[in-house]
Amino acid sequence: MSVTSISSAPSVRFAVTARAVADGARELGLVVPAFRSPPRLPGVSRTIVRKPGGVVVSVLAKGRPFGVLVGDLVEGVVVANGLAGAAAGEVRDELWRRAEQHGEIGVADAA
Repeated sequence: MSVTSISSAPSVRFAVTARAVADGARELGLVVPAFRSPPRLPGVSRTIVRKPGGVVVSVLAKGRPFGVLVGDLVEGVVVANGLAGAAAGEVRDELWRRAEQHGEIGVADAA
């Protein structure tokens, strides 16, 4: 799928990027949260809920820069795994790399 087609289909772009982040987390041996959009709470851009079956990260995709949405997905993995400090930074860097490679995110999206 080309950058143009993913950019013109935000739900597909979200799904492709969420899968890349999830696959990256799994390969790093981390807990992989479920990703969904939008959050059930009105007026919030991200929620993280711990349920008996695992963690659910919900993000608002509409009307937000895509890079911010990716940051929410990545941070959801960091929070779900209770990471802090250097370990959190390393995971963030790696998951952003994965999202950029597979979700076709460019520098303009991260701004």
